[in-house]
Amino acid sequence: MNREVYVVGVISDTHGLLRPGVAAAFHDVDLILHAGDVGGAAIYSALTAIAPTEAVYGNVDDPHDPALARERTFNIGGITLHVSHGHELGHPTAELALARYRGDVVIFGHTHKAVLVRDPDGRIGLNPGAAGPRRFSLPVSAARVTITPGTPPDVAVEFISLE
Repeated sequence: MNREVYVVGVISDTHGLLRPGVAAAFHDVDLILHAGDVGGAAIYSALTAIAPTEAVYGNVDDPHDPALARERTFNIGGITLHVSHGHELGHPTAELALARYRGDVVIFGHTHKAVLVRDPDGRIGLNPGAAGPRRFSLPVSAARVTITPGTPPDVAVEFISLE
């Protein structure tokens, strides 16, 4: 499939709560990537009703759930995206995730804190923040990744408040 632009919705740490703003935030995305702590099959089903969804398991999910993988990698518009929850890194940071995993965009969750880091090679470490119940007084958020194929492909990231 060749397109001018691909839009990927990125969400994490829903912990069994799908906020009403998620549907509006992701209404036109090509794919939703969930970076773990989904919180049950109902959340996964609700996301797939919005757009095709791929998810990884987090530390509160059942690692034997067939809908969830330990990690996933996708090539979209010439960009490789890698998704894992991050708990496997101990105390994950964008820098740790970028050091551990290959990919142009390395997505993780677990910390509930929205983070975007570009390394010197232009690779992106992205945590969309937590979209479920508020924890640690952090904002509730998700992200949209817009990929424009080309030489080189362009990647833009936008955080979305779900407050």
